[in-house]
Amino acid sequence: MKNVLEFKGYAGSVEFSAEDQVFFGKNVGIRDVVTFEGATVKELTKAFHESVNDYLETCKEMGKDPDKEFKGSFNVRVKPSIHRLISMRSAAMKISLNHFVEKVLEKEVLHEHHGQSI
Repeated sequence: MKNVLEFKGYAGSVEFSAEDQVFFGKNVGIRDVVTFEGATVKELTKAFHESVNDYLETCKEMGKDPDKEFKGSFNVRVKPSIHRLISMRSAAMKISLNHFVEKVLEKEVLHEHHGQSI
């Protein structure tokens, strides 16, 4: 099961409010807040596409570069003891700390997706 919508390189979360009987979500991975909602999955998908198009048009009108999500880098804070251990492990494997962390994260994500490529 996938609870993410994708369109033009952007991803949107998918949630449901039982109280309001509506699907809703927001564009994830960007700093700007862009939300959407719909009473059905079809309406939600359409609203997501419209939200991305509106976001891109608004950025263009404002002369602002739109955020592009998932640049491939992010900061991770860990305890010093963990930092030491993963540094030692990556050195023993003769790979960079970044490569080690990427491999560990990839393994976890692939495990969750039952081995499907990402």
